[in-house]
Amino acid sequence: METKIKGVQMEKVRRSCGFTNGIEVDSIGSKGGLSLAWRGDVDVSLQSFSNRHIDVFIDDNSRSLKWRLTGFYGSPYMHDRDESWNLLRHLSNGVALPWLVIRDFNEILYGFEKRGGVPREERRMEGFRKVLADCNLADVGYLGNWFTWERGNLAETNIQGRLDRGVANDDLFSIFPNYVIQHLPHSFSDHCPLFVLTDREDSRIIRKEFKFEAWWIMKGDFFEVVRHCWENTIGDLLVRLESLKTDLRKWAFQISHNRKFKKEELSMKLLTLLESERTDENLIDLIDTKIQLNFEIEKDECYWE
Repeated sequence: METKIKGVQMEKVRRSCGFTNGIEVDSIGSKGGLSLAWRGDVDVSLQSFSNRHIDVFIDDNSRSLKWRLTGFYGSPYMHDRDESWNLLRHLSNGVALPWLVIRDFNEILYGFEKRGGVPREERRMEGFRKVLADCNLADVGYLGNWFTWERGNLAETNIQGRLDRGVANDDLFSIFPNYVIQHLPHSFSDHCPLFVLTDREDSRIIRKEFKFEAWWIMKGDFFEVVRHCWENTIGDLLVRLESLKTDLRKWAFQISHNRKFKKEELSMKLLTLLESERTDENLIDLIDTKIQLNFEIEKDECYWE
């Protein structure tokens, strides 16, 4: 019964984010759990899964591409590390396709990928480098802040590391030559989100139709905007409605623009703070900025609900 409840909860979260399709792997105990979600004109076929991975084949019908994606979670414990690496080796023996493995490996490749705390043992990093070589996988690089994980709110206890990454075989770059991974600012988790962009030049113009949004009436000046437009428009009902539609669109756009600007401003400030040297003042400012950003994000979540 507990396993079923966890699965339902993960599915509920996925659907609330707008993803109707997905695969969930329940956690063992109170922590963990994996989820892969997608939407659009893409066929995803599950190949295998465990509490450490979800492996799928992807048919992108819009571009006639077939490739392989593996979401991977490496064990944070030394006694399970060999099991994680052997799982990755086992997966590499599958069908030969352009292959991307991404997410939390819980290990670094080199000592400079960690700041603070006890230095990483060389044999642990060598084990990670060896498994990538055995699987013909290479780090694909990134944009953004160097570190993807951080813990500790005091300068003397703060630790940062690049535990999350994407690795791929050569075939992946042949179908996605403009491929890039971006490390996004993070305010909720101690791990940053990884934004995968397969084509930076793929810009599509989408024409937006007018739609009345329920949140408009919750704004204090909504009725005043409607009244002012209606009283200052000359013409029949259809003319007035068209004018009202235009004014409401401009009004709503300005509100959304201001909220977006504030969120971007806080995100940029957070990014600057994340890249700065950790001091007590920096960490205080970091926590305060995360709280403000989380508040703005909660506004968006209320809107989508």
